Amino acid sequence: MDYRQKRKLTFLSIGLLFLLSGIEYAVILPTIWRYLQTLEAAPYFLGLALSAFSLSGLLSGPLFGHWSDRTGTTKKIILFANLFEIVGNFMYFMGFSKWLLLSSRLVAGIGAGAGSSIFGFLTRSTSPEDRATVFAAVMACRQAGLLIGPAFNIFLRLCDFQLGPFVVNKFTSPGLFMCLMWILLQLVVIFMYWDLPPLEKAKPKENSVSHNQEEESEQGVVEESDEEEKPLIGSQELAGSYGSVVVSPSSENHRCSVSSASLNHVSPHGQEAPESQEASSPFKNFSISREFLREEVVVLLAAQFITLFNQTALETMVTPMTQRYFGYGELENSVMYCLCGVEVIAGFLFVRWLSRRVAERVVLAIGLTICNISGVWCLIFLANPIGDFPWQLTEFIIGVFLQVLGLPFVAVAQVSLFSKVTSEKTQGFSQGVRRSVGGLATILGPLWAGGLTENMYIMMGVMMALLALLTLMLAFSYERLVAPAIEEHEDDSENCG
Repeated sequence: MDYRQKRKLTFLSIGLLFLLSGIEYAVILPTIWRYLQTLEAAPYFLGLALSAFSLSGLLSGPLFGHWSDRTGTTKKIILFANLFEIVGNFMYFMGFSKWLLLSSRLVAGIGAGAGSSIFGFLTRSTSPEDRATVFAAVMACRQAGLLIGPAFNIFLRLCDFQLGPFVVNKFTSPGLFMCLMWILLQLVVIFMYWDLPPLEKAKPKENSVSHNQEEESEQGVVEESDEEEKPLIGSQELAGSYGSVVVSPSSENHRCSVSSASLNHVSPHGQEAPESQEASSPFKNFSISREFLREEVVVLLAAQFITLFNQTALETMVTPMTQRYFGYGELENSVMYCLCGVEVIAGFLFVRWLSRRVAERVVLAIGLTICNISGVWCLIFLANPIGDFPWQLTEFIIGVFLQVLGLPFVAVAQVSLFSKVTSEKTQGFSQGVRRSVGGLATILGPLWAGGLTENMYIMMGVMMALLALLTLMLAFSYERLVAPAIEEHEDDSENCG
């Protein structure tokens, strides 16, 4: 099997994994509250169960990411993480007590931490100019899972039989169903997933070749790839940058940047360091403060936290609001979520197209502009809906539409930019930190909204203030939200000098 086929099958496996993560959320969320009620759980247990999944994912993400950075592999990490998903969902299916159900979500959440390793893998195996489109496609897969997940509930709610000592009903069947799905995914990963080499390993290793020979090598790689895809290796990778084209002022600087970007680094004593040593020590010169306390990184982490905080807070607020003002039940809410899912998928596809034509920071600015408009609209019209039923429904639809519309822009842009402004060698750990920040937001968002459903102005006012703060941060740091090619080139020159 050639490289192109392995690449396609590997990306397909990743898409299926994110699809299942969306389906799991969609089949468990609608029934978990009534499931807890059958186990005589107190109302606060719903918040605990929903937060448990995010909490364990928050803790496991950086660990899995660090593991992938140290080993340079992701396949065995995914297989290991999926075991937690299988066990966790089977525990959910057993459902002997409320504590077992709470534990099941904690265990399953550990498996979700493998996402950091996957994003690190995607960063290393895609060119910077194509990265946003790949991330958009992966995120769209999860949204597709959220969209089709409720359809499975139509069949799962009809389950009513005994399976040995276990009862299979509309509450326990989602756990059994997802357990089987994750087992099937294990087989997919075993037979269809490969640890593809990073882009640097695909380029010629001879540092003494001329520039024309390098171009010929690049053309050879292009011929092996799909005709519709862009070259996997561009001149920017050969220049040692993260994605911006760097023009070397002299042949000496060019050789220096090529040498520092290749895997066969030259030691200070003139001896080549072995690849295994380089791959096993990506954290040799790593500093958490230098990596994550830079201005552009702080802005992107803030974007991750604030957008997810607002999103989960609004998701928590929507159901009580539709019940209070419109008398919506499960069917109407399911239709609403389905339509939102269609809009989100369409948004990701549009962002995938747009990111090929404009810079990620432009996409981020567009998304934040839409989110600010949505925040103002919700603060004016949804905190205290005015008018009769048709006007209230119209105000609600516009507010939800704007909120959902802005999400794909912000989500894709901040993930893609984050992968470029952080070190590629420790990308798994960095993506784990980013996902942990998002996990913290998904824990705090529902808690914030759940406690203020009767004080909508306070709830939405704070959300709008966070958006305004993020917008100011973006405005002041806009010039820095690019791949740090210049700084990286200078560092390489100093190391060579």
